[in-house]
Amino acid sequence: MPSAHDWINSPLSVVQGIFTQNSPNPEWEKKVVEYFKEKLKENDARSWVPSLNDVPLHYLKPNSLVKFRCMVQDMFDPEFYMGVYETVDPTSKARVLRSGKYRDVAECGPQQEVDLNSSRSVTLERQTFYCVPIPGESPWAKETYASASQARVSPSTSYTPCRRKRSYEEDEDMDMQPSKQKDQLSGLPGGADSQASGDSKRLETEAPSIQKNSVPGCSSPIDLNFPLPGEKGPACLVKVYEEWEGFKVNDMLEVYGILSADPVLSVLNEERDNAASASLLDPMDCTETAEEQRVHSPPASLVPRLHVVLAHKLDHNNPLLPTGLTTQEHQSFVSSFLSEVTAVRAELLGFFTHVLLGDSLAAEYLILHLISNVYARRDVLPLGKFALNLSGCPRNTAYTERLYRIIQQIVPSSFRLGMSLHNMNTLRFVPHKDYTANRLVSGVLQLPRNSSLFLDETALEQGQLDASGVQNLTALGNLISWQKVDYDFNFHQMEFPCNINVLITSEGRSLLPSDCQVHLQPQLAPPNMEEYLSALQVALMPSLLNKFRLYTSLLRTVEYGISEEVTKVRPSRVLCEV
Repeated sequence: MPSAHDWINSPLSVVQGIFTQNSPNPEWEKKVVEYFKEKLKENDARSWVPSLNDVPLHYLKPNSLVKFRCMVQDMFDPEFYMGVYETVDPTSKARVLRSGKYRDVAECGPQQEVDLNSSRSVTLERQTFYCVPIPGESPWAKETYASASQARVSPSTSYTPCRRKRSYEEDEDMDMQPSKQKDQLSGLPGGADSQASGDSKRLETEAPSIQKNSVPGCSSPIDLNFPLPGEKGPACLVKVYEEWEGFKVNDMLEVYGILSADPVLSVLNEERDNAASASLLDPMDCTETAEEQRVHSPPASLVPRLHVVLAHKLDHNNPLLPTGLTTQEHQSFVSSFLSEVTAVRAELLGFFTHVLLGDSLAAEYLILHLISNVYARRDVLPLGKFALNLSGCPRNTAYTERLYRIIQQIVPSSFRLGMSLHNMNTLRFVPHKDYTANRLVSGVLQLPRNSSLFLDETALEQGQLDASGVQNLTALGNLISWQKVDYDFNFHQMEFPCNINVLITSEGRSLLPSDCQVHLQPQLAPPNMEEYLSALQVALMPSLLNKFRLYTSLLRTVEYGISEEVTKVRPSRVLCEV
């Protein structure tokens, strides 16, 4: 355990101390980053930093160091802030130079005030990203991350959420809403239960799963803009000070930053909204619309601010693997695991053979699908993708739902979409730009790399797709064929490349394109499919299950070499039907 947790509990004091010692030398900012980087290298230091993913906001101390595992859902315009400001004591005229970095509100000492006309003030720029928890992250991955944490937290006495209390009826409605959404998505009773296991243990640590939260003074509720319905966890405004050009929409990040959830932020926003509604502000002084202000400056009790000290991209979100793929730790881990890859693959093949009712060939193709990865792009052609259509799946049974739950237990991120007529016509698949609020409105296909998308075509029924349904079907086809999603910016479309493994289950050949169709050839006929598949999961040893999780994630990251002889005989595009 690190000695003296001042750098965790009071990081702003550390920042101000380094600033005072080194100012006006501009190198002080690098020294701050190096200080925290060295602290986090200490034994188990990262596990002592509380995580926004695991700990409820009211348990976290404002202005403390926290971490957040997230996906960039949107990026806002850069904002200006007081990088350096001066405070003055009106009585003694004593002046103190302070750093405004990693803050939302300027801090003054007792009997001091900010000198806005000081010649020593410096205005700087920072970039704000709107981040959400990684969409579709599997319960086992969340629980593994949470169990590794050694952070000790207790309810904060200095933080009071600025929101009204909900009535019992509202609480009950919020409890019921996620299940309604998931059932609607699956097209089958009890389907799309992507967060089923482990939820009861995590209820207190997660934000309400409903996306819209009522806020006093707002004419309409705040939409947290999660890509997938029924998602849980906090959204966050992540403010980056250096090298933000390296981050883009849909990137997975691990962020270490200073938490800002000051109720003053909500009061200031409310006063600004009231002034604007009362026409007290000069229109020339206000470049944002009221809707844009509401979206870009939501209440801190709902969407806290996180001022980034350190941040890096995540190549994966498997908690069993080292974070960095290029680190020495990762290389040694790969070398040790490769010695048992053959044995693990044989066990996985046997397990999937039982899951697929004795069809060992289909099990082989399912393994190939799970370890496929877009490793390069040749012009517009993505290389390495392997979309699989598993046809011959029984209809009106719980088979496809149970198959998804088994896959969900192995991959770190997944989502099951029941392709019912209602879902295809009503859900928003493709993100689009809302120019009124100046934000990117999320859609189901806004997923990070290496996500597994399970398309259940057995949920199809007779009916007609409307214009929205046809657009959604086209978007799925483009995703499968070209590994891209064309985001809608009203006047034009923008291509966002992706790396998503798509598995389609259907009765006959899918109406969607695929790289390979395998027709299921059952060798077994269990009298009770639900009990049979449940028994397979129960019989699976946790240690072996973890090896399956390592195998599927690790083989996506390992570099492969193709000999010249194989290159000559390999066709440029292979379509198979089995």
